[in-house]
Amino acid sequence: MKAGQYFSKEDVRITQVEKPFPKKDEALIKVSSAGICGTDMMIYLGKHPRAEAPLTMGHEFSGVIEAIEDTSEFSVGDHVVVEPTISCGKCPACKAGQTHVCQNLKLIGIDMDGGFAEFVCVPTHRLRKIPKELSLSTASLAEPLAVAVHTVRRSSLKVGENVAILGAGPIGILIGMVAKLNGAKNVFISDISPYRLEIAKQSGLHTIHAGNKDTVDEILSYTEGELIDVVFEVAGIQSTIDQMVKLIKTQGEIVVVSVFKSKPMIDLASMHFNEISLTTTRCYSNDDFITAIDIMTEGKVDVTAVVSHQFPIEEIKKGFSLMKDSDQSLKILIEP
Repeated sequence: MKAGQYFSKEDVRITQVEKPFPKKDEALIKVSSAGICGTDMMIYLGKHPRAEAPLTMGHEFSGVIEAIEDTSEFSVGDHVVVEPTISCGKCPACKAGQTHVCQNLKLIGIDMDGGFAEFVCVPTHRLRKIPKELSLSTASLAEPLAVAVHTVRRSSLKVGENVAILGAGPIGILIGMVAKLNGAKNVFISDISPYRLEIAKQSGLHTIHAGNKDTVDEILSYTEGELIDVVFEVAGIQSTIDQMVKLIKTQGEIVVVSVFKSKPMIDLASMHFNEISLTTTRCYSNDDFITAIDIMTEGKVDVTAVVSHQFPIEEIKKGFSLMKDSDQSLKILIEP
């Protein structure tokens, strides 16, 4: 079968590999759609600490069950989306029911072969059945939407409050959609990419071009000086760390979503004197993932708005190359 594999920095190739065979408690999935994520880009750029070449990447994917050993819940022909987290079940976090922050957390597509292939074997307990009326390409967005659901749930956002999102990548825009769904009054989002800001604008978010205007001044001008209730930091750079502290109201909440590559400087004195709460967030729980599927199935948000391109697997190199340019791409789907 065909697989898109990572071999070294900026070296992703289509290879012919042996089609896998499902073991006990596994299903063979014929992959329909798989998204390129920021984590995939880290691997592609040779910056991920765990990914080992050769690796079939892809942890955001959907498909159809081709063969299965465990038939208690699933059947051949079922449409499924894969929840890619694999927890150990033994660490204190797992024993407390917080498996998404497992001390030994692994992911399909990072620590083992994933969805950039025609077929992949997946443990049946990581499959989530989806209704056939939900398109498989849309369903492949369940994983990033689950991140957004978990992020908003981790916050203290209340109906009628103002939100600022610093960073208009796919996760930032999806957080904006979920925040609006949960009753946010105004949702501001900043970025330096006009392309991404236009998509955010079309999704009903108030956009600020951080390269042309001062983000803090622009937002406070719109709110007539009223500071923001909840700020989501989704860019992972020093400038947005500075902005989040300047934007947040007294006793407001900052939610850091980004995984920083280096230690940022944070004005803790200002946060101290204004009793600012700082919350962090990591991936999603099982319930968040199921909620994401329900949101898509019920059409509560248009998650497809973040999809900029769809390529056959033969063009996976083009997809990764294009993802390096935020002025031309957002979420790219690979379709084996």
